[in-house]
Amino acid sequence: MTKAVEQEVAVLSSSQGLRYLTPNDWALVIDKSSRAHFSRGTTLVQRGKKLDGIFLLLKGSARVLLPTQGLGRIIGPGEICGEMSFLEDAPASASVVVEEDVDAYHIDRSTLQALFELFPHLASRFYHSLAMNLSRRLRELIGPGAEDLARNTKSSPGSNIVLAPDLPAELQEKRAQGSATKRS
Repeated sequence: MTKAVEQEVAVLSSSQGLRYLTPNDWALVIDKSSRAHFSRGTTLVQRGKKLDGIFLLLKGSARVLLPTQGLGRIIGPGEICGEMSFLEDAPASASVVVEEDVDAYHIDRSTLQALFELFPHLASRFYHSLAMNLSRRLRELIGPGAEDLARNTKSSPGSNIVLAPDLPAELQEKRAQGSATKRS
């Protein structure tokens, strides 16, 4: 791996994007990707249009425009876009527009699928990373406290019911009783 590729791997692996990929995984993905530069105002992902792959941002920033929120979140180096369209093999649910000139890798669906067939552990780490990334983004959309709630939920003793700490005690008790009745 050249010094330049090592630096790019360091950027890509330092973010929350695809955090479970190993340096070897990154080397495989980068080797099969094409690198491109996008100027400010360029649309990377167009809502309603099906993508042929995913983008991995190396430099710069882009804004995710959600149909229900207007100005969405900013993504930057090490983050991925186009992953929902990739996962669902469907048109994009949001647009992504370059805010500050972007250098990114693009890897098309068929190439990525071929890598997954050759290296199943890469596929496992990739999809695990995507799941965690999408969960984090959903929690950001839900709003303040969603991440704390996920960390602070607890199971009721002897059951598989998760009790949320901010749920009033009487509702927690009713939920637990209702579940106990169903199991009897």
